[in-house]
Amino acid sequence: MLMRKVPGFVPASPWGLRLPQKFLFLLFLSGLITLCFGALFLLPHTSRLKRLFLASRTQQPGLEMMAEITGHHPVPEQEPPPNPAPAAPAPGEDGTSILRRKGWLRRTRPTGPREEGNSVAAPRSGEERVLLSFDYNAFRSRLRHPVLGTRTDESKEPESLVRVQREKIKEMMRFSWQNYRRYAMGKNELRPLTKDGYEGTMFGGLQGATIIDSLDTLYLMELKEEFQEAKAWVEESFHLNVSGEASLFEVNIRYIGGLLSAFYLTGEEVFRVKAIKLGEKLLPAFNTPTGIPKGAVNFKSGSWGWATAGSSSILAEFGSLHLEFLHLTELSGNQVFAEKVRNIRKVLRKIDKPFGLYPNFLSPVSGNWVQHHVSVGGLGDSFYEYLIKSWLMSAKTDLEAKNMYYEALEAIETYLVNVSPGGLTYIAEWRGGILDHKMGHLACFSGGMIALGAEDAKEDKRTHYRELAAQITRTCHESYARSDTKLGPEAFWFNSGQEAVATQLSESYYILRPEVVESYMYLWRQTHDPIYREWGWEMVMALEKHCRTDAGFSGIQDVYSSNSNYDNRQQSFFLAETLKYLYLLFSEDDVFSLEDWVFNTEAHPLPVNHSDSSGGTVHHH
Repeated sequence: MLMRKVPGFVPASPWGLRLPQKFLFLLFLSGLITLCFGALFLLPHTSRLKRLFLASRTQQPGLEMMAEITGHHPVPEQEPPPNPAPAAPAPGEDGTSILRRKGWLRRTRPTGPREEGNSVAAPRSGEERVLLSFDYNAFRSRLRHPVLGTRTDESKEPESLVRVQREKIKEMMRFSWQNYRRYAMGKNELRPLTKDGYEGTMFGGLQGATIIDSLDTLYLMELKEEFQEAKAWVEESFHLNVSGEASLFEVNIRYIGGLLSAFYLTGEEVFRVKAIKLGEKLLPAFNTPTGIPKGAVNFKSGSWGWATAGSSSILAEFGSLHLEFLHLTELSGNQVFAEKVRNIRKVLRKIDKPFGLYPNFLSPVSGNWVQHHVSVGGLGDSFYEYLIKSWLMSAKTDLEAKNMYYEALEAIETYLVNVSPGGLTYIAEWRGGILDHKMGHLACFSGGMIALGAEDAKEDKRTHYRELAAQITRTCHESYARSDTKLGPEAFWFNSGQEAVATQLSESYYILRPEVVESYMYLWRQTHDPIYREWGWEMVMALEKHCRTDAGFSGIQDVYSSNSNYDNRQQSFFLAETLKYLYLLFSEDDVFSLEDWVFNTEAHPLPVNHSDSSGGTVHHH
């Protein structure tokens, strides 16, 4: 061993062999230099060479510009370094080699790049997988509108009604955030009546769901101090070394969606690093015979869970990963994320669909439908939403998503859309050919979805789809208007002379859900019909009257009773979605312009790929 012969390490050999000390030192030095340069040029990505040699000159793009917009400057991530772990294995064709070696998956507390001035320093060992270069400045320059719209000097703007309404919604967000921060900071959600925090079991031990769900809403409303509080918590306290069982779907839409949006809005590296590391922790869920993921992933063992609860995966869950996973590949350079969701798409393309409909349950083992229950509400909803949004996010190049969406919509219209005797259009649920004439609050997003997709439909269908979107949205408004609180129930029926009302107490609750105002927002942007702002304002007044407590907002147990019967939960999606869509309803169309952004199913904005082939784009094949 060379090291053993270097003076100062061990005494000279007892055999009496003495080479000149200078020669030994030079020999050792030359070997070291050869080793270093050999390793350097064997690195697979030239971007790593650039980072090692050009770090001080490579701007972390966009941070100075964003500092002006947000009034803050980038702060280096301060998390302690991760525990030593083996280097990440190279993924095999099917990704299984990644999934079975747990060392990589447990390396879950990343330390982001140290920012020196505005440049990204070379990452520490083991981080290269996350820290590929992303040209943030180029990304920002391709946006067609300023993120927060063409700014007007509000001090000179007249006190217009719409501005007062917008300020009221901003006050509701500030109130929700301040009470969460005061009583539940770091917990997943606030319980406003008991003034404490709620963890739940959905997130496998991850904390701060409300914080990560709120980041982009705080940014949108220019609540700069509150945004800084949220960002500081993510930097200092958002730890990924958890060991519970988590919902793949919920972690993806809330945490990964929220972190991706926060990165695209600010360029802050901490959000990108955390999103990618968390994405890696979700990959074991895909380790099934078909590649269709199970509903839950066990963060401790890296295995997938819920096998005991049945052998089905849910359409809305495995069908609502596409947008986020393409962006994870974009920001990490790791193709495994995109490959996983493309495989899901491939399985769904091939499988036989009854009457062109997609049932809600699929076996991840056999790849067959488990039962023929079809719904555009819970269990099915966001699968359809992600088809049209994949088309839009690809800058209208993902033709497969486009075709799947319009084919599915035709089948839905043929078999599920009905008009009640009272003239209300609704989307029923289908059980093996028999219809349940009910619609869930969750299905009320569909008015907005159909409006969003109307523009790219066949020419003879465009007007029809705009009309269908308006009719479904009117029905959902009726479910609000026909309750004592002017808030809508969880599900409402069309039978026995009763229309758009819940028929039992177990469906009469309202948990601060966003789907109805989501549709108002899309229809307002498409039509500018003032009715949608009127309906949105009715909702603001109802929330204030029936859901506001001394310490935050709470859901209610019965929309047909004007005695407030709170459920003691301020859901994280109230801050992520409900208040965001309300604020956008009363904003100009170029605030989070739909030309530049698509919203994931938790209302986190993800950018449209405006570029053809230059760096910093989302690539679709």
